Amino acid sequence: MPPASTKAPDIITMGCRLNIAESEAIRDMAAGQDDLIVVNSCAVTAEAVRQTRQAIRRARRERPDARILVTGCAAQTEPETFAAMAEVDGVIGNREKMEASSFAAMTEKVRVSDIMAVRDTAPHMASAFADHARAFLEVQNGCDHRCTFCIIPYGRGNSRSVPAGAVVDKAKQLVDAGYREIVLTGVDVTSYGPDLPGSPSLGLLIERILKGVPDLTRLRLSSLDSVEIDERLFDLIAHDPRMMPHLHLSLQAGDDLILKRMKRRHGRADAIRIVERLKAARPGISIGADIIAGFPTEDDAMFENSLMLIDECDIVHGHIFPFSPRTGTPAARMPQVDRATIKARAARLRDACAARRETWLCSLIGTTQSVLVERSGLTGHAENFAPVRFAAAQPPSSIVPVPITALENGALIAQEAA
Repeated sequence: MPPASTKAPDIITMGCRLNIAESEAIRDMAAGQDDLIVVNSCAVTAEAVRQTRQAIRRARRERPDARILVTGCAAQTEPETFAAMAEVDGVIGNREKMEASSFAAMTEKVRVSDIMAVRDTAPHMASAFADHARAFLEVQNGCDHRCTFCIIPYGRGNSRSVPAGAVVDKAKQLVDAGYREIVLTGVDVTSYGPDLPGSPSLGLLIERILKGVPDLTRLRLSSLDSVEIDERLFDLIAHDPRMMPHLHLSLQAGDDLILKRMKRRHGRADAIRIVERLKAARPGISIGADIIAGFPTEDDAMFENSLMLIDECDIVHGHIFPFSPRTGTPAARMPQVDRATIKARAARLRDACAARRETWLCSLIGTTQSVLVERSGLTGHAENFAPVRFAAAQPPSSIVPVPITALENGALIAQEAA
């Protein structure tokens, strides 16, 4: 693994895997600035923005003499909010955060350009990795879709893809550095390719990675739009043993009218059908999903459709988001569900996901799982992304087959590896 700088900035990362990858790129660009704190923000919900402000205030209390820069999606969409905070020394946009010069002394407090004007793929997009046993490789950024609830396109800009050659080269570097698993990340990963010569698909990119990096043991995908899983990609997920049997789908709701009002491009039956096909082709695959509770106009029957989707799609990695109106989005102008109802529905969805997850984890007791060991040597994840704890420390970043003997506090307990 690359050696860490003795003088490194503090990076506080909010939100998605893409932010995790980009935070590591920032760490490299700002190396040597141990007086610097960078808060890489998230704007997906109002709560995420609130937590970002909270993290900034906490950072200032803990390190009153440090220089605090705020970047990420919330900084891009609400630069004035963070510029007005006394704790903040500078606000940097999502484009600017990938330029090393942005972390030097700033003559202006706000450095945020029009993200919608960005058309190129910045060099960092194929060079970021995380300080974990898994590496996060950014292959795409931005989004061309306009879901009515989502502010992220205005934080990330339009969709743009990293050329496959650059991705393969970086994947080789990561494997040579000791990483056994790579996670492909992006804002809308399944939209990869149309902006590149020849319009390659995500499936074609994956084929090139698997062929060009034969020593890569495990390849995992971040959140996918189920409607964009074409036959090439489906075949890879279903049949290639180096593709991990774990998918996280951007489903958002289980009611057709709500999906239409969200401006999603799939229906309830589409979601159920793709999961049924995946499980028929690869029975051990585990499914995750994003679901929003309390979208505007959602009544009890509509909510029940989303609740039932957890069982119908066997969702064992559920991410539940209470609806949060984002200023400037169409959903913010729709008739709102009251906050108490939203909170109660989110709790019911979480409980249903937890019950489904516990049943799934219990079903793995008595099986042998291939586990990638995290840096601590005491924990890891199976191919299906089930969390595993070891009775004794294992070699970090190794992949070990272990019998599963029990379930404790949400993690599988592994018998000591041979």
